[in-house]
Amino acid sequence: MPSSRRQRELARQRAQRQAVRRAEKHKRRQRTIAIVAGLSVLVIAGVAALIIGLNSSSNKAGPATPVTTTPTPTPTTRPVACNGPVPPSSAPKTYPSPPPMTINTNANYSMTMNTSCGTIVVALEAKQAPQTVNSLNFLAGQGYYNGTPCHRLVQSESLTVLQCGDPTGTGSGTPGYTLPEENLTGAKYTRGTMAMAKSSAPHSTGSQFFLVDKDSTLPPQYTVVGHINSPAGLAVLDKLMAAGQDNSNQTGDGAPLKRIYLNTVTVTQG
Repeated sequence: MPSSRRQRELARQRAQRQAVRRAEKHKRRQRTIAIVAGLSVLVIAGVAALIIGLNSSSNKAGPATPVTTTPTPTPTTRPVACNGPVPPSSAPKTYPSPPPMTINTNANYSMTMNTSCGTIVVALEAKQAPQTVNSLNFLAGQGYYNGTPCHRLVQSESLTVLQCGDPTGTGSGTPGYTLPEENLTGAKYTRGTMAMAKSSAPHSTGSQFFLVDKDSTLPPQYTVVGHINSPAGLAVLDKLMAAGQDNSNQTGDGAPLKRIYLNTVTVTQG
């Protein structure tokens, strides 16, 4: 039989081998955990990137979101719709706060837009959207819209609109103040509707608006401020939409292929 000294030596060697095996097993476990953690980070990052990408595209004035964005301006070398002249324009104006309430919410108001393809008259809904109509009345009285371009035209299955109201022509211009959204309950964006553009944030209505040429599918988030009620006005809108667009934002959404201007804009009572 081995001596006690030999037994102690064998026991020590077994203990060393067991310690080495435990250390190697621990290292393998740590490597496995690190690999799984790394894969998890990559998966989460990929999902986050996809979500961010989707949010970015939806916020970028996509076919279902006529928000205020920064699309490509219409090149000044393009002809004017219906072969009209380029109207005189002035430097964009901004104001520190919304105007004081001056309209009579029980009265009828109309907004008349003269374009190179004819005149569009919108019956405004002062009772349902008093702050918005009051703002339009103020801005039109200041000549804010005169000579301004309609910078965006959308032609898709779910959204067919002409967006105007930004004197800078970039899609990012504002009058310097914002308004709360109004008249949203049961809002429908049918042919002839005039609604206000906004960002994805609440209380972000400004000066920009869009005219709906064909019934469009939108969430009730954009102030319905009025309607084009006459066939003649709708026919003018059709002519403007016939300019087409260059897909500069995305397919079916871009700057008009022919320049579209609001030559003069007035708001009248009665």
